[in-house]
Amino acid sequence: LEEEKQQKMEEKQQQFQALDDKQRPWSAWSRTNESCVQHTGHDIEQVQELYSMCEQPLINYCSHKNYRHTNSTTTSYLSPMNLLAVTLWYLKHYHSERYIATELNLGRSTVNYLLPEVVDILHSSIPEPYDSTQRKAYYHAKSSRNYALKVQVACDFHYRIVHVSECYKGSVHDITVLRDSGLLEHVNDSVQIIADKGYIGEEYVVTPRKKPRGRELSDEDKSFNRDINSARAAIENINQRLKTYAILGSVYRGAIDDFHKITKIVQVVSALCNMNLNKHPIRKYTT
Repeated sequence: LEEEKQQKMEEKQQQFQALDDKQRPWSAWSRTNESCVQHTGHDIEQVQELYSMCEQPLINYCSHKNYRHTNSTTTSYLSPMNLLAVTLWYLKHYHSERYIATELNLGRSTVNYLLPEVVDILHSSIPEPYDSTQRKAYYHAKSSRNYALKVQVACDFHYRIVHVSECYKGSVHDITVLRDSGLLEHVNDSVQIIADKGYIGEEYVVTPRKKPRGRELSDEDKSFNRDINSARAAIENINQRLKTYAILGSVYRGAIDDFHKITKIVQVVSALCNMNLNKHPIRKYTT
């Protein structure tokens, strides 16, 4: 019985693999890079690279879950590649589950179930692009607010990596988020954090100089602030890139108190952003 079960599983996996390039919507989106980028935020090569990272978990998932079209008499399901493509589409454009179900002719409950499952697969399959020793250099931290939550975002200029912390409520002070993020464990006289005025007073955090009451900033202070703002502009560039994924840049529709789920989504989007940074890097701070 075990051998028969294993044989059926292998046949099913081969069936799913054969559908990867033939089944819509991937068969339509993969015709041109422009179409692929428009729908998923990544070109064909990047999507295929992503798929290679999580191919086996996606195949295993499909092997245990057959999805049927709601108005079809034949068995039809999303192939592993389409599971990935549709999830990227969801993260990029944040269409409602009802809209996705209608477009793909699937049941809404099916879409509600598969999207978080594939996000979990992406979260566990995309490798971390750095090790602990690399995290000690070139940190520039900036806190951003998303759907009444905060997430600590740091960009490593040397390695062009985006790091994110856990999510927090918007009422939590920026310095508290920074202290909880773990970044301060890696700073010293030679490795410091550049931040805005919300972090004034924290050791090893370089912030713009405040205008004295009743006086103007000196030319030296203005020059210093320009340098700080120039460095922070790259972090704002990272924030802007993250928010091109509508699931971060628009109003979040999920449970606002499910921090674990939201953190996982932000970390997956950051990993996808890191992939794009390889091809389209931010300018390097040279001041």
